[in-house]
Amino acid sequence: MKMIKILIPVLLLVLLAGCGPQVMDGDGMIRHYVQISQEEAREMMARDDGHVVVDVRRQDEYDAGHIPGAILIPNESIGGERPAELPDLNQIILLYCRTGNRSKQAAEKLFNLGYTRIYEFGGIEEWTGEIVTEETEVMSTEEQAPSSDAPGTEEDEEAMAAAMRSVPTLVIEANGHIFYADLEDNSSAEAFTEKLSREPLELELHDYGNFEKVGDLPWELPRNDESITTVPGDVILYLGKEITIYYDQNTWDFTRLARIGNTSKEELLSVFGDGNVTVRFWIEWSE
Repeated sequence: MKMIKILIPVLLLVLLAGCGPQVMDGDGMIRHYVQISQEEAREMMARDDGHVVVDVRRQDEYDAGHIPGAILIPNESIGGERPAELPDLNQIILLYCRTGNRSKQAAEKLFNLGYTRIYEFGGIEEWTGEIVTEETEVMSTEEQAPSSDAPGTEEDEEAMAAAMRSVPTLVIEANGHIFYADLEDNSSAEAFTEKLSREPLELELHDYGNFEKVGDLPWELPRNDESITTVPGDVILYLGKEITIYYDQNTWDFTRLARIGNTSKEELLSVFGDGNVTVRFWIEWSE
């Protein structure tokens, strides 16, 4: 009988393991974000329960086509602070992206920020309901598409196709903490992305001037230098051969490679700490 009493809670924990990340709260209850089907998501959207639907893709993807009523909070913008668009920690939040990769990342980050009712339902590529474009035109993926000679149809299709392409995101890991950074649109960031797509990079960064962590790259990158005043979270290329992560302001001529969104000096210092720190860089492609 004692063995049965022990096995029951163990089995419950195993069954719950497929629902997403879990922690024990003060009452001994397991809390986690929940993965649901798109049919379940549609049923939840039909209820008047104060829920919010959140699209975590980029702005251009959202403009090209999103679920009606969804608000935009890009995954890369979710950092150490709660998004202003989500003031209620107990509100029902329904998350999606293009195929479900970024929405799972966002769900985990929101869960870690204290949100208690998070439901992740995958990607808009599988959505069979209505989609609203930037011009508020409504279409259904279950209905026949408009004729090819309809005004603006070809442009709309090109915009949607562009939005669906995979997009690289710079991932930075230090002391067990992960940051996501949006890459710049320049040849330096392109070359950096190409290098990291082949293999991740691990560097030892040291503190410099009480405003940055800096380390030598194993290869040189093209420069697109301009006068920049940094903000916390800027990832900078210096002299084409050094990479720096800024946690304070500094004005100089150098190249911005990427920027960590929604972070602060205090958060960066708490992660990178004093002195040297081992930092890993790699690229994740949106799916």
